[in-house]
Amino acid sequence: MFLEHPKSDLSRRGWVEVICGSMFSGKTEELIRRLKRARIARMKVEIFKPKIDTRFDEVKVVSHDSNFIQSTPVESSAQILPLAKNMDVVGIDEAQFFDEGLTAVCETLANSGTRVIVAGLDMDFLGKPFGPLPQLMAIAEYVTKVHAICMNCGNLAYISHRTAKSQDRIMLGEQESYVPLCRSCYLRERGASGAFS
Repeated sequence: MFLEHPKSDLSRRGWVEVICGSMFSGKTEELIRRLKRARIARMKVEIFKPKIDTRFDEVKVVSHDSNFIQSTPVESSAQILPLAKNMDVVGIDEAQFFDEGLTAVCETLANSGTRVIVAGLDMDFLGKPFGPLPQLMAIAEYVTKVHAICMNCGNLAYISHRTAKSQDRIMLGEQESYVPLCRSCYLRERGASGAFS
């Protein structure tokens, strides 16, 4: 079931783009790049991030390379629609932290002619699909999977391996708590920690 957008303009063409991958893979960098290009083209752009993500800044979306763009922090996906009214392009960062309603919000925006660009982790630290990302990838016209470099062997990273002790699914952190690993190194690390026993 789709949410009703306040204004639908079928003359505009909308779609959904998803940028996904592990931590330190450049997801936010790519999101910022696409949004800045849209602004150069004089499009009306708005970007949203979950209010809980205060790692680098409470308001800005900031990449690991210290590039940033102003954003609007929101507590739930339901807050996005009224704030995205009349925008040509809507960016959403850290989509894995949003509720499952995000997929319907993105579809509603795209159906009304808005280009929606979503970035987020596709898997949690246990290798399980994370939040609304699997559904968003399924309904998106374009999916870009980016990769970090495995910190153990240099191959393409597959997952964000948590080095901190917490087993909470959501735990904000950076290099002090996570490292990107390829599949082989991840399995070796998990086995060494007794995770598979």
